[in-house]
Amino acid sequence: MNFNNLLVEIADGVAVVTINRPAALNALNKDVLEELAAAFAELESKGEVACVILTGSGSKAFVAGADIAEMQALDAVSAEHFAKLGHAVFNAIEKFPKPVIAAVNGFALGGGCELAMACDIRIAAENARFGQPEVNLGVIPGFGGTLRLARLVGKGRAKELIFTGDMVDAQEAYRIGLANKVVAAEELLDKARKMATKIASKGPLAVRFAKESVDNGLEMDLDRAGRFEAGLFGLCFATADQKEGMQAFLEKRPAKFTGK
Repeated sequence: MNFNNLLVEIADGVAVVTINRPAALNALNKDVLEELAAAFAELESKGEVACVILTGSGSKAFVAGADIAEMQALDAVSAEHFAKLGHAVFNAIEKFPKPVIAAVNGFALGGGCELAMACDIRIAAENARFGQPEVNLGVIPGFGGTLRLARLVGKGRAKELIFTGDMVDAQEAYRIGLANKVVAAEELLDKARKMATKIASKGPLAVRFAKESVDNGLEMDLDRAGRFEAGLFGLCFATADQKEGMQAFLEKRPAKFTGK
């Protein structure tokens, strides 16, 4: 998998996707967004990949935002098209059938915060900073920030962060539910890989169905969500993984899942 703006490595069931524009603090432009879409589409087809880690190159930024130099020349129509591209790519990451962990290694601002929020889990380095500072530029978040931030931290807190453009540090992000964990910067990728490897050791179909149930159930009332969950629970019993997992438990041995 060769890209101009991404590095992709696969080992032991875990893919690491690194946005590689350190001179621009890994800012998102049209090329990066299109490469992210292509990379995740290709990773979906790779059966050996059970979990993905998404991070940025260097020690300063996960993604410092969308590329303002590119956005400055947009008019209303082209800006809407750019936002729709961002939505399409981030929606694809959010709906990716395998778990995606954001290893946030510095600034995650604007589009970077929106990208991290599209991932399933966010592990933050101690030097990470999160924010939606778009109002400082006379615009609003355009890649899902007004939507996902409210769902993660609540409507009032999201409005405060978006209206003021304030950044929060890693510990505050953890406190309000924007980050799942905070770790030392030098341990970030090791911790992310450890979690990804743990996830990869579980029943892959069960993990996939669990992700579907959480993501879809959150948008349903409890009755519909309960029926949706029950259907996926029942579907597990049509898999070889369920039979292997329960048999291994009874035999007190590690399960050997095949994703079937």
